[in-house]
Amino acid sequence: MAPSIPQEVEALRDEIRHHDRKYFVEANPDISDLEYDRLMERLRKLEAAHPDLHSPDSPTQRVGERPVENLTSVEHGVPMLSIDNTYSAEEVRKYADRIAKLVPGETIQWVVELKVDGVAATVIYQNGGLTQALTRGNGVVGDDITHNIRTVKDIPLRLTTDRAPVQLEVRGEIYMTNSDLVELNRRQEKQGEPTFANTRNVTAGSIRLLDPRKCAQRPLHMFCHGVGETEELKAETHMDFLKELREYGLPTTPYVECFDSIDTVLAHCESLVERLHTLDFEVDGLVIKVNHFDQRKRLGSTAKSPRWMIAYKIEKYEAVTQLNEIRVQIGKTGTVTPVAELKPVELAGTTVSRASLHNAEEIERKDIRPGDTVVVEKAGKIIPHIVRVELHKRKGSPAKFKFPTSCPECDTPLKKDDGGVYIRCPNFDCPAQLKERMRYFASRNAMQIEGLGEALIDQLIDQGLVTTYGDLYRLQKNQLTTLERVGSKSADNLLSQIDASRKRGLARLLNALSIRHVGRNVAILLANRFGALEAIQNCSVEELAEVNEIGEIIARSVYDFLHSPQGEKMVADLSAVGVELNATETAATDGSQLEGKTCVVTGILTEYTRDEIHALITQHGGRAASSVSAKTDFLIAGEKAGSKLEKAKKLGVPVLSESDFSGLLAE
Repeated sequence: MAPSIPQEVEALRDEIRHHDRKYFVEANPDISDLEYDRLMERLRKLEAAHPDLHSPDSPTQRVGERPVENLTSVEHGVPMLSIDNTYSAEEVRKYADRIAKLVPGETIQWVVELKVDGVAATVIYQNGGLTQALTRGNGVVGDDITHNIRTVKDIPLRLTTDRAPVQLEVRGEIYMTNSDLVELNRRQEKQGEPTFANTRNVTAGSIRLLDPRKCAQRPLHMFCHGVGETEELKAETHMDFLKELREYGLPTTPYVECFDSIDTVLAHCESLVERLHTLDFEVDGLVIKVNHFDQRKRLGSTAKSPRWMIAYKIEKYEAVTQLNEIRVQIGKTGTVTPVAELKPVELAGTTVSRASLHNAEEIERKDIRPGDTVVVEKAGKIIPHIVRVELHKRKGSPAKFKFPTSCPECDTPLKKDDGGVYIRCPNFDCPAQLKERMRYFASRNAMQIEGLGEALIDQLIDQGLVTTYGDLYRLQKNQLTTLERVGSKSADNLLSQIDASRKRGLARLLNALSIRHVGRNVAILLANRFGALEAIQNCSVEELAEVNEIGEIIARSVYDFLHSPQGEKMVADLSAVGVELNATETAATDGSQLEGKTCVVTGILTEYTRDEIHALITQHGGRAASSVSAKTDFLIAGEKAGSKLEKAKKLGVPVLSESDFSGLLAE
């Protein structure tokens, strides 16, 4: 029996809502745009022919027919408080210590979310239907933007569930992508209208428009990340809450992860900041939240902010300039990285003339071409990168950048990583790779050869004096003094440094070898676990992968390198010139005074960086913790140590200066 008209209308609405969720929330559409448009057209025709079937939450009702006269102020059922923020990792640690004191003896799970740079809003559903949306306003009273939120296609007019809460108030950030801003400015320019400077400004203006038809022409999106006045919420943790929202068809902030310690939180934050260039929306920091709702309730709020979360912000600076040229650089593992040569511009107090373009796909995605006017950004300590092209300022049709097919240094055909985005020169003996590997080999975190700088390495390789790491240890004084700006004393100092580097130990050597996916921390883990390079060579991929935090990808990379002709030759050569291939002072040793000890570091350090001292603690068998407790074995205190030092003294925890710590390691 054929379905009735009302049945067909409801079936079409459910089907379109399903496809909206697949497209906007899951980013995994299962029908074409044409098929979707046909479903929508069929629904419009049926609703037009049967006005009695009109429903405000139908997918056809995205744009209202009439503009509102003005924005109405509405009081929030639950205030939308601001978030305390900091730009300092040390302040984040202090914050975590304060929270730990408020829930003594309890394990705290920390959630890390992107802090999207948009406009805060809250959306209210009753019995599954969207009934109201408000801006944050002053936190107590916000503007009613329901007419405009209905134009945001990410936000369902009806939740895609049969078990919707009686009331659900979900909070989040309304934003616009950089690529959408590029297209919007293009249209504005063509229509003789003013263009927009950035995504946040256009979002703030668009969501407050009185005419929803105009708002609908500005492609806005929303990420949901918080809860307001709600009944029948099932979730007991933030991670479960986000999962529940996705089940309802609501889009949540991406790349959210949960951690058990503030140290892993900060490491993850650093990793995320390095990947911000891959995002098509603006982020001005990271939000760190307590995961469990019952702990949040007990932690409560101050008059201004919840105690259970903090914003770890990043300093961002933008400037507009011209891209003069795109060049490529060859890295130590053969990665071919495109670099933008810019018209010099002031950014964060320095003159910027170059910016990373990361990879060929990024150039294609952002449609970056030589001659373009571009927005360049510097975030935190990350090197500058190009956010977007100001397409409305593009003159004519400049040619697209053609990524080279062969290495510009050695002419070897380039290869793209299987399933990846990076293009590499596969020639291990490529001079450009050799120079980069040698620079890294001599760097502070590797073999620490003072005096072996970039210019000297170029000379050594260009003149054929060095073609392998082992060649460094064969250099003679009379060879060095023939080089530019190398006198007798400089040659003696350099040879002394090279000789000393033979005894740096296995962890530093593994890091120095430029094995893909192996940095300082992985090198330490391997050195601590196996103690000798020969033992690592004798391991299978499976045995390497069993090491905590290593995993199959890193294990495969280590195995392949050490069993490649180049790797085997390199190890044998280093052994022949007397480089130590066993774990010495840089890895944990039996009887170390830090073996099994918990150490906390505080204050301003002068002899070590924070990363270096944490690495040394780990290398010598200890554990680096973030807060002082009765279980702390040592507090290492730098200058201007504060509350942690006071607490250590009260608990009787031994306090070490940096020199005391160095002496302990020497013992």
